[in-house]
Amino acid sequence: MTKVIRIGTRDSELALWQAKTVQSQLESYGYTTTLVPVKSTGDLVLDKPLYELGITGIFTKTLDVAMLNGTVDIAVHSMKDVPTALPIGIVQAAVLERAETVDVLVHKGATDYHKKCTIATGSLRRKAQWLNKYPNHIITDLRGNVNTRLQKLADNNWTGAIFAKAGLERIQVLPENYQTLDWMIPAPAQGAMVIVALENDEFCKTACAKLNHEPSALCTHIEREFLRVLEGGCTAPIGALATIEEDAIYFNGVLFSLDGQVKIEVSRSISVNHSEGLGTDCALELLDNGGRGLMKEIKGQIHK
Repeated sequence: MTKVIRIGTRDSELALWQAKTVQSQLESYGYTTTLVPVKSTGDLVLDKPLYELGITGIFTKTLDVAMLNGTVDIAVHSMKDVPTALPIGIVQAAVLERAETVDVLVHKGATDYHKKCTIATGSLRRKAQWLNKYPNHIITDLRGNVNTRLQKLADNNWTGAIFAKAGLERIQVLPENYQTLDWMIPAPAQGAMVIVALENDEFCKTACAKLNHEPSALCTHIEREFLRVLEGGCTAPIGALATIEEDAIYFNGVLFSLDGQVKIEVSRSISVNHSEGLGTDCALELLDNGGRGLMKEIKGQIHK
């Protein structure tokens, strides 16, 4: 094991936590590693909503280039940030055991949500689901890494801001004032970390395969398959969650209009042994149930 595995990562606190977790696990198997932090376009451009930047994989592109250039050997990502189509020459090498998938509202104390409130989020999915439940609320855009967003919430007169619970817990910044949004369907692969490697790098692929958690890999595959068929990416309010209970998989997928007023949902349960194609089948059912027209409408609104 003489090769040093160079682990590419964004340089935010959460991204570094994720990369160090992978580093620690690889080293426990006897591999030698080093971290190579880089800044992504998504971290540098904070004055525009993600969907307006028009870059697929805005948080992953810089690391993709670094891998293809030979600067790093593997990259660690929050899986929900990774495009469903990886660049040619790059493959998924492992999905680590998934953390909690829920979204939370970090708030500033008891609030009557029936009154007009201002909620901060940079996610179309979170915005649409919040407006579906609270159509009279105001949604304001919120960008930046976890620490930046928490600071912006503290500095502004907002009612609250929505975060993935897993990210706040990983770097131990989950405040006391939060509310679990168990009614909100998470982003596909939320709470999961993925390692990608070069397709022709057998050494790194073999190393990373030791870290793969099969149930997490299966559930995130189904969710991302659903997303891929809907052609969502960052540009549509799409949620998906697959869970395994005993020998069955339970799937719930949803598509909203941008204003949250239209909701199309699909739910299904199936044996784990027969789960091949589940994400595709659920996406096609949703598309046939009005989703095709809604996706066309969303793309027209976003690309005006």
